[in-house]
Amino acid sequence: MVEIEPLVILALALGPGVFWAWYFYSRDKYQPEPAALIVKLFLLGVLVTFPVAFVEGFFGLFIASSLIMGAVVAPVVEEYGKYWVVRRFAYRDTEFDEPMDGIVYATAAALGLASLENVLYVFAAYVTSPALALSTIAVRAVFSVPGHALFASVWGYALGRAKFMAADQRPGIVFRGLVLGIALHGIFNFLLMTADIFAYTLAIFILVLIPGLWILAHRNIAKALRYGRG
Repeated sequence: MVEIEPLVILALALGPGVFWAWYFYSRDKYQPEPAALIVKLFLLGVLVTFPVAFVEGFFGLFIASSLIMGAVVAPVVEEYGKYWVVRRFAYRDTEFDEPMDGIVYATAAALGLASLENVLYVFAAYVTSPALALSTIAVRAVFSVPGHALFASVWGYALGRAKFMAADQRPGIVFRGLVLGIALHGIFNFLLMTADIFAYTLAIFILVLIPGLWILAHRNIAKALRYGRG
C-alpha cells in the first residue's frame, strides 16, 4: 500500500474549496471584488464552522434521528451560519456594489465552511486508509464541496438583489432566498442519506438535483450580471 503524507492529504482536501471559490469569483466578469475581501469571507466561513458545529451538536442531544439532523437541522444551521457571515461582514461594505456580489461573497463564505468540513471527512477516512481518503476527496470535490456553494448562491443572489431594491421589499426576497437555499440543502442531504435504502434516490440526486442546482446557479449569475449592468 502506498503511503501518502498527511500534508499532501491536507492540500488535496483544501484544493476543491479553493478551486470552486476561484470558479465563482471568476464569474464576476464586470466588477471583480478585491481578492483580500474574498479571502476574508472564506476564512470567516471556516471560523463560523465552529459555532455551527456547536449548535448542531446541541440539537443532537435532543434529536435521535440522524435523518432529521442531516436533512433538517444541519441545512438550517449551516445556511444561516454562512448567511450571517455575509450579512455581518460584507453586506454593508462599499465593495458590495452590484447584485452579483451577493453570489460571490455567499459562495466564498460557503466554501470556507465546506473546506473545513471536507478536511474533517477526509482525515476521518485517512485513519482507515489513504485510498479511502483519496476516494473521499474525489467524490466530495464533485458533489459536497460545490454543493455548499450552490446552496449559498441561491440566497446570495437574493441578498444581492435585495440590496438594490426598495427597503420594504428586501426582507421578503432575502427570506425566500434563504428558505430555498435551506430546502435545496435539505433535499441534497436527504437524497444522499437515503441512497442506500432507496436506489432511485441516487439517480434523482445525480440526474435531477445536481444538474438543476447548476442550472439555477448559472441562471442567477446571468440575471445578477444583467441587473448589475442595467
